[in-house]
Amino acid sequence: MKISIGADHRGYTLKKMIIEHFRQHEFLDVGTFSQERTHYPLFAKKVCNDVLEGKVPVGVLLCGSGVGKSIAANRHKKIYAALCWNLEVVRQAKAHDKANILVLPADFISEQLAYDMITAWLEEPFKEGVYAERLALVDQ
Repeated sequence: MKISIGADHRGYTLKKMIIEHFRQHEFLDVGTFSQERTHYPLFAKKVCNDVLEGKVPVGVLLCGSGVGKSIAANRHKKIYAALCWNLEVVRQAKAHDKANILVLPADFISEQLAYDMITAWLEEPFKEGVYAERLALVDQ
């Protein structure tokens, strides 16, 4: 699968580890490319644009708490960015809310938990039905 991925300086190291770990996927890395301080909205916008333009079906965003990236990403219509911190939240974000962008709080999760959450998110199907009706209401 092709996945757009972006991080600010606080998510940079975990982003690199994710790309290395998931070699079976093709990552479109939009930055940042160092631990030098940067602004999180820049990378959220790039990942969202990749999804909205159809370059990729999904994206992953990382920052310290994940909150800033979530706020920035969810400004875009048809982007359903979910800030997740455990496996059950990840599964529900995908099954119930069709999260097309997974936001990870790099300062608060382990490398292994990040891998497990990405795997669960990619594997979890969207349930459709009433959940699709609710997304339609979000998009009005």
